[in-house]
Amino acid sequence: MANAVIMPKAGITVESCIIGTWEKNIGDAVKVGDILFTYETDKASFECESTEEGTLLEIFFQDGDEVPCLMNVCAIGNPGEDCSALRPTGAAPAEDVPAAQAVAEVKEEAPVAQAAIPTTASGDKTAVSPRAKKLAERAGVDAALATPTGPNGRIIERDVRTLMDNPAVASAPQAQTAPAAAIPEAEYEDVKFSGIRRAISKSMHTSLSTMAQLTHNTSFDASAILAYRKLLKASEGECAGITLGDIVLYAVSRTLLNHPDLNAHMLDDNNIRLFKHVNLGVAVDTPRGLMVPTIFNADQKSLLEISKEVKELAAQCREGNISPDKLSGGTFTVSNLGNMGVESFTPVINPPQTGILGVCGTVDRVKKGKDGEIKIYPAMGLSLTYDHRAVDGTPAARFQKELGYNLENFTMLLAK
Repeated sequence: MANAVIMPKAGITVESCIIGTWEKNIGDAVKVGDILFTYETDKASFECESTEEGTLLEIFFQDGDEVPCLMNVCAIGNPGEDCSALRPTGAAPAEDVPAAQAVAEVKEEAPVAQAAIPTTASGDKTAVSPRAKKLAERAGVDAALATPTGPNGRIIERDVRTLMDNPAVASAPQAQTAPAAAIPEAEYEDVKFSGIRRAISKSMHTSLSTMAQLTHNTSFDASAILAYRKLLKASEGECAGITLGDIVLYAVSRTLLNHPDLNAHMLDDNNIRLFKHVNLGVAVDTPRGLMVPTIFNADQKSLLEISKEVKELAAQCREGNISPDKLSGGTFTVSNLGNMGVESFTPVINPPQTGILGVCGTVDRVKKGKDGEIKIYPAMGLSLTYDHRAVDGTPAARFQKELGYNLENFTMLLAK
């Protein structure tokens, strides 16, 4: 009996996923644990392993389709079994059939010599499904020569397989087709947003359109943390990997405890939720876009624990296998652009949080020492954006002042 493989639920907060690329074709033999397809949420990408063994009989959704979690995605069983009962409502009709069946249908319909070569009107372009295009590229045939049988005249995978099994058509010289006018190279490319990019777009627009955001820019003397970082690096032990960014995260997690309005969520225009512990979001740049994993209870973790955890989370984000549950629940966020040479910027709050800290690079400045002499020191910038509905300017400035003091006296902060 044919059985269905469902769309996995990648985290308790995920309701649907987008299919990336199918790794198996209809008619392929499948074993339990084989990768069937890739899929992504608005935050990460994953691979779906088969839970059944047999032959891939039908694929209910194609590349790029958004599928609700726990819905049937494909059917696996013995060749010839009926799997129509497994097809979910709203799924497209089966695009493909096993290759042997496709060949039989073609032989019954028309001799090879009478196979039709599709032509299109000038300026028109026959639609080709992503899977059909990939198969044609692998086989070295022109998908445009296939006779379309898909919905709305679309060339689908079985059409390309039919073309491959008809040498007279597959090898037909270009002279047999209608001459195509030379098309100038496009001066631009339209790119569809990925799931992550769409999520970022929606979140940032919501943030700026629903909050009263204001940014303060300050700086502090980074001599102490630079010296401490140099000491750690020279240790050559597990602490050698602690970075300046890790040091700032540690200081933020302790300082926020004295400023509860910044370690909070805005529930609505009249209510705010204050947290007793700091769940620190850390902005991470990935090839697929910005992601913000969370260090839960950061205020209760050591500097070394924070350093290790943020590196693990960042690696999972870049590899695309982080659990969506680790990308939510933050109470405050830190975004570090210091290594890019940024001296100040305006970070955008991650709703429903009430604040976000931007960490900037260091620049040499001068100040008057206790003896009256002018000295050069490394100044590191801090850019705090806060929701003015929840936090006023003076309390926000107090947070930055205390944070700067803690960083200038970091070893004393470690002793507390």
